Amino acid sequence: MTTILRGPKPLAVFKEWGVKPTLVAPEPNTWREVLALVDAQPNLSLASQRVAVQEYGVPNVSLIAGLEARGATVVLTRTSDDGVGPCIDERARIGNQARADAAISIHADGGPATGTGFHVIRPAPMGGPVDAVVEPSTRLAQAIRTAFAAGTATAPATYLSTQDGIVARSDLGGLNLSTVPKVFIETGNMRNAADAARLGDPAFREREAEALADGLQRFLSGG
Repeated sequence: MTTILRGPKPLAVFKEWGVKPTLVAPEPNTWREVLALVDAQPNLSLASQRVAVQEYGVPNVSLIAGLEARGATVVLTRTSDDGVGPCIDERARIGNQARADAAISIHADGGPATGTGFHVIRPAPMGGPVDAVVEPSTRLAQAIRTAFAAGTATAPATYLSTQDGIVARSDLGGLNLSTVPKVFIETGNMRNAADAARLGDPAFREREAEALADGLQRFLSGG
């Protein structure tokens, strides 16, 4: 697995976790330096891969642009912030019909006000369509978890039974109906004031987009 960090905060997190990064972006530590490092790695390629991105609210143009710049075809379940929906069965169908190599549903949680952090939800076997892609979905969850922690310098959720940043669930229709590798990510806890402030910061959302693109690329490249 290749790990690429930018800035002192993710380096501090990796040091705390005892993980040595493969590459560290040079100053000024912007997304441009990160992409330059990614592009220099022959085994990190999104060319000819298809990525389904499930979003709520306004589509994240930075994430889409970052994926497309790496050669991915991006399929969205929402193209604007108008109205609600589509329903969970339709969202799953969009990824399935696209035969996506990876699908991700981007959320923010509503956990207890004292809890902070993000977590990735992967499917669990449940005797349905998703069973065939539980294993690659687990690898996708691990790639997203690692990249999101490094790229945003945020820690996994403190309010769950597990605190490694990954939860397996069999009660979510958006996962259960998927026939392609798929995960949900709760990017933070909206009921926590500190998390809510981060999620409302445009600069932080840019880092989120870059981190998610990095995680998808790691998975699709077999990292």
